Amino acid sequence: MENNLHTTARPLPGDDVHVRLPRARRFTLQTLLLVVLSCFLSTALPAQPAASTDTRPASSSTAPRHLDRSGKSRKGEASYYGREFYKKEMADGTPMNPQSNAAASKTLPLGTKARVTNLKNGNSEVVEIRDRGPYVRDRIVDLSPKTADKLGLKKDGVVPVEVKPVEVPQADGTVKPGAGMQDAQRGGAPVDAQAGHSLR
Repeated sequence: MENNLHTTARPLPGDDVHVRLPRARRFTLQTLLLVVLSCFLSTALPAQPAASTDTRPASSSTAPRHLDRSGKSRKGEASYYGREFYKKEMADGTPMNPQSNAAASKTLPLGTKARVTNLKNGNSEVVEIRDRGPYVRDRIVDLSPKTADKLGLKKDGVVPVEVKPVEVPQADGTVKPGAGMQDAQRGGAPVDAQAGHSLR
């Protein structure tokens, strides 16, 4: 005689049992996991700063990795500040004055006095490094418009120059005479670092 009773096989201990959740419940669990994961990532990762169109560093206090305190002269190209940088804060915290002898260097310490010579015409001026830049390959100094005028730089925009440090601040607070000062001591044009030009 056949048994008409419906029997359901129960899993035995050790059997591999997969539980299938209803589709709606699986969707809810997946959504919940995604929300938890996104909340975790948004709090765990730091926010990225907005990109700047300015070619100069965002923070004026950012110092280059390697400062050149040797006082040695260097040759490269010079450019000058565009109008968009007038009155903007420089690395030393002062506003950029187009009529000053302020200059920018990537490697010379702030406060360095340096003689910049236009190698095309021989004109030279003493500048004070008060900012960072220029951030263009082969350019070693950015000059104020007034200094650029005196050097005869404005017509070409970019010219080859030699930069000879006169006074280079050292890490211990002392000031080291550089190649520009040594030239003056050997009979070159004396330097008036405050006025920013040769005394001849």
